Amino acid sequence: MHAQKKAWFAINVVGGGAVLGSYVHGLATHPETRNALWGTIPEELKAVYGVTMWLAAGGYFFFSYYFLLRTDAETVRFGDRFGFGLINALYALIMITSALWMPLTFAHLESPTPGLWLAVRIDLLGVAVGSIGLMVALFTMRPRAKGVAGVLAMLGLLLFALQTAFLDPIVWPQFF
Repeated sequence: MHAQKKAWFAINVVGGGAVLGSYVHGLATHPETRNALWGTIPEELKAVYGVTMWLAAGGYFFFSYYFLLRTDAETVRFGDRFGFGLINALYALIMITSALWMPLTFAHLESPTPGLWLAVRIDLLGVAVGSIGLMVALFTMRPRAKGVAGVLAMLGLLLFALQTAFLDPIVWPQFF
C-alpha cells in the first residue's frame, strides 16, 4: 500500500476513534444537558437532521471508498497542482475539528462566553472547509472520478457537505 494511503488509513482510524470517542464521552458525562445540544431547533427540523446525519455518514463511506480504493495515490492530481497529501490534510482537518465540536459545545453550555461560542463557530467552519475542500478535490481530480463508484463518491460527498457545510455551521447556530 502506498505511504499516502497508509497515512489516510491512520488518519481515519485515529481520527474516527477520536470523533466517536468525543461523542460517547460527551453524551455519557453530560446526561443532564445532552438535549441542550439541539438548542431551540423545532421538532420538524430535528427530523430533517435525523435523516441528513445518516445520509452524510453513509456518504462518507462512499467517497472514502473512492479515495482509498479507486484513486492512485502516486499519479492523482487535484486541481493540477496537489497530490494525494491534500486528501490527507483535508481528512485530518475534518477529523480534528469534528472531535473538538462536542467538548467545545458542552464547555459553552456549562459556562457560556463569547470566546467559547466563537470557538464552536470556528470549529464548525473548519469541518465545513474540509468537506468543501474534499468536494472541490473530487470534482477537479485528474484522472477524473468515473464509473458507478465515482458517481456514488460525488453523491456521497454532496450529502456530507450538505450536513457539514450548510446545516451544521449555518442552520444549527441560528437555533442554539
